[in-house]
Amino acid sequence: MAKDSFYVTTPIYYPNDKLHIGHTYTTTAADTIARYKKLQGYDVKFLTGSDEHGQKIERSAKEHGVTPKEYVDEIVESFKDLWNLLEVDYDVFLRTTDPKHEDVVQYIFKNIYDKGDIYKDKYKGWYCTPCETFWLERQLEDGKCPDCQRETEWVEEESYFFKMSKYEDDLLKFIEDNPEFIQPETRRNEMINFIKDGLEDLCISRTTFDWGVPVPVDEDHVIYVWFDALTNYLTGAGYLTDQDEYNKYWPADIHIVGKDILRFHTIIWPIILMAAGLELPKKVFGHGFLTVEGGKMSKSKGNVVDPVKLVNDFGVDAVRYYLMREVAFGTDGSYSTESFIQRINSDLANDLGNLLNRTLAMVDKYFNGVIPKPGPATDYDEDLKDTARKEIAAMTEDMDKLQFSTALEHLWTLIRRNNKYIDETTPWILAKDKDKKDELGTVLYNLLESLRIVAIALKPFLIEAPQKIWNQIGIQTDLAEESWSRAEEWGLLESGINVNKGEPIFPRIDMEEYFANQVEEDVDNEDGEDEEKVSEDYINFDDFTKLDLRVAKVLEAERIEGSNKLLKLQVALGEEKRQLVAGIAKHYEAEELVNKKVLMVANLEPATIFGVESNGMILAASNDEGELTISTVDRDIPSGAKVK
Repeated sequence: MAKDSFYVTTPIYYPNDKLHIGHTYTTTAADTIARYKKLQGYDVKFLTGSDEHGQKIERSAKEHGVTPKEYVDEIVESFKDLWNLLEVDYDVFLRTTDPKHEDVVQYIFKNIYDKGDIYKDKYKGWYCTPCETFWLERQLEDGKCPDCQRETEWVEEESYFFKMSKYEDDLLKFIEDNPEFIQPETRRNEMINFIKDGLEDLCISRTTFDWGVPVPVDEDHVIYVWFDALTNYLTGAGYLTDQDEYNKYWPADIHIVGKDILRFHTIIWPIILMAAGLELPKKVFGHGFLTVEGGKMSKSKGNVVDPVKLVNDFGVDAVRYYLMREVAFGTDGSYSTESFIQRINSDLANDLGNLLNRTLAMVDKYFNGVIPKPGPATDYDEDLKDTARKEIAAMTEDMDKLQFSTALEHLWTLIRRNNKYIDETTPWILAKDKDKKDELGTVLYNLLESLRIVAIALKPFLIEAPQKIWNQIGIQTDLAEESWSRAEEWGLLESGINVNKGEPIFPRIDMEEYFANQVEEDVDNEDGEDEEKVSEDYINFDDFTKLDLRVAKVLEAERIEGSNKLLKLQVALGEEKRQLVAGIAKHYEAEELVNKKVLMVANLEPATIFGVESNGMILAASNDEGELTISTVDRDIPSGAKVK
């Protein structure tokens, strides 16, 4: 039975941007805490959605020749497809174009207006349309938006203003009285300092476009997109539509947001609620960024990591595990495909997968696939049991603090302890002594019992692996009915049932092969090998001219250490020297490439492949048997010459 309610939210995402792994990070974290709370017995509501109004949307829709609603409808479906791919189990997907949400926005606006906290004036200042944010002159960085570093626009228009400054002291007192309200601590201090610098009244309406919620007291104005968007958390809780639902879930237990929008959620949002006479959320957690080469991921920088490709290449569990394990939640972290593969191979394939495979193989071999009863104790049993109790307790504490990475580290301490337990108890030696049969049963029972606990503790994080572990152990009860408390108890595994050893749940990834395949895929994409795609998806001449195709002379070539598929090439483009990686080592010896003049894409985004930086890509063609032939020139032509 549910013991309490728990309301967790992500931001609602703006449909003008393709979702990347940074958005996936936020939503996976929220889904993880929602699953954990459900496992603890809470009645959980989990909200995500799409923020669909504003000038940026209106402009983008015009560029595409459609209405704003038509424009956002298509993108919102791609959002839902991604969350389904990642198995994000949200309860509410809220769209700000939903009429019931627009009613809530207008009601809150009118409520605050009637109290005298909203007034009409004229706005003169700077506005960042991509961020939908107003900025003071002193806040700009070289005249640009401090968040996205893009140009701002000077705006002068009649607007309604919200008396933010009136609530400055009240908000400071609330933050001081509720130290858990803004987390982590570093973000809390940042927001306190921001408030102490002085709050300006906020412009909360626009007249230069009409794609938004009309101001209820003046329909020539539309409500500022952030005022509209933040109110979604009330709508999702049932405000104005279901009082019982609202009473159950509000105030929200936690808003999980990126640190770039923390100011909106911890200053503007709580002041809106104060002015409306409503309770503030219990906690807002501002996590850090996942960065790649070039800094924070953004479409404009061209450094976006596509989560769909990651899931398709590695599986949903691998992606979710990496996101929650690699970086301490709240701090910035750096993504690379190398670190991704290393983490999956080390933790999931070597530690967890190997433990499961070894254990089930021994149960098959020594007990005909039947879970044995625990018999006489070994010298190492109590330490294993103590480790299980201690690490799950520590994991519980970390999960309550949203420290997902350290929570998983505690679980992996238990997993590694089991692998060590195998080495200590040497079951293959016990199996040779008939008098040690019962002791061998103890060892294998303890290993399987640990795996039972691991399967439950992994449920907040992974989607497929916990059920696979459960099935391979042979447990007859439904994993979906298990509770977190059953991971805290030892000895619940039933003996006498058959295990079902299957395929490894996490096959090891061959990093060398993966990167070689990526190089070959890039070659195929550039060569247009997919005739059906070419016939249906033409590019125009302007698109073609974006490719900087050059003649390059190979100066040096060598195999990459530890790889039998990749070559490192030093090439000349006229006076310029470049290094690149080519997946052609199975088709060419390094020495036969020297002095050849090949065709290459010179403006391909730099990448690190198998630990080697690559600044370009040579072109090659392949036949049906997979044999590669590099593209060369048949006459003498200077290196660096452009292909036209």
